[in-house]
Amino acid sequence: MTPLAALLAGSLEPPLDPSGDEARRMLRRELADPKYYDANILQRLMDWLGRLVDDTISGVSASGPLSTLLAIIVALALVAAIILIVSRARRTAQADRRPAAALTDEVITAAELRSRAEAALAAGDASAALVDAFRALAVRQVERERIEDVPQATAHELARALAVEFPAQAGAVHHGADLFDQTLYGERRATREQALELLALDDALAGRAARR
Repeated sequence: MTPLAALLAGSLEPPLDPSGDEARRMLRRELADPKYYDANILQRLMDWLGRLVDDTISGVSASGPLSTLLAIIVALALVAAIILIVSRARRTAQADRRPAAALTDEVITAAELRSRAEAALAAGDASAALVDAFRALAVRQVERERIEDVPQATAHELARALAVEFPAQAGAVHHGADLFDQTLYGERRATREQALELLALDDALAGRAARR
């Protein structure tokens, strides 16, 4: 039986101890155990909670039904409180997470990005070609002052600005931003066809005939 379960089991006869502050201190000590600090922390926490419920119920099995009921209520309330805290922390982390900027601090022209994309495609690296193709089409429109040069703009922020200027290609632009994010941040390998799609989009926005 864990220390917390022992105290919970032993405290169900009036007066009920430990106090709220004491229970919170015990919970902090339990969660400070190094076994919780790995990539599977949530699963380990749930396993500990399961053991806590089992130990608490076992500890009061010899008591009356009221004590057993109180033990179950206390254990389940603790489980619910911790799950709520974990879920809120996860939602907060997701809300605070912002995609990285699409354009780097590299000083480079759209033409150079385009050439680099074509060279990567010729070398068989479709992912690098797609990333540079999207950057080339965005930088080209910045150079032409069709969209603003906004530092730290994400791919979708650039896509929204491009869609305003090129409403006929809005769907293709947003799809290109999706492919860019999936390739660069989602660790998905781009295909040759997807890279060619971004190069053709650059041609369309630049007013050139698409290269075959």
